Amino acid sequence: MSDTANKILIIEDDPDIAAIEKDFLEISGFEATVVSDGVTGMEAALSGGFALVLLDLMLPGKDGMAVCREIRAKIDIPVLMVTARTEDIDKVRGLGLGADDYITKPFSPAELVARVKSHIARFERLTKKGAAPNAADVDFGWLVINHGARRVFVQGGEITLTNKEYELLYVLARNEGMVFGKEQLYDKIWGEDMYGDMKTVAVHINRLREKIETESARHEHIQTVWGAGYRFMR
Repeated sequence: MSDTANKILIIEDDPDIAAIEKDFLEISGFEATVVSDGVTGMEAALSGGFALVLLDLMLPGKDGMAVCREIRAKIDIPVLMVTARTEDIDKVRGLGLGADDYITKPFSPAELVARVKSHIARFERLTKKGAAPNAADVDFGWLVINHGARRVFVQGGEITLTNKEYELLYVLARNEGMVFGKEQLYDKIWGEDMYGDMKTVAVHINRLREKIETESARHEHIQTVWGAGYRFMR
């Protein structure tokens, strides 16, 4: 386990919420740092000293959406967005900017801790080094996935994917033609012990389409099978 594996950054301007998050995380063995504004929070996140960021949506200085965008553009770290808003558009926007998942206030502290543990564990499994260089690679000509190095190439050019995007693409591409329901994909990528929303899967599918499809509106490769789920076709 890395030195940062138990360190959580809480970016939250409500001191009561921040205290609850910090207390329950520390009871569960984590080391939590609280920052109350977006600018300072973003700087702390980019320092690379944390295993996961708990990010509030409404922040002074720089809002959570902007902070998420900056974090995702520069480092790969699990981001769990915490918001009091219930509108779907806010959840979708957060996921679209690269958040791995979201949790809505008010939340159960036990659920929060479970989510944090699961995201960190899955992130560490995904980023472990030492896989065989050519283990289970995918090569469709236009799309190449070097699984040992976790690199993806589209039409000869390398593209950047988050860990969740990579794992989702790999599961679909390695099982070409197989239909996966949203629930199946959520269980495989986010973990069946998570408390999630199936919109998370749809948003990540759309982000993948934007990155790998030459004409994303056609959904030529990542196809929607109405009433059933999604499948990958080369």
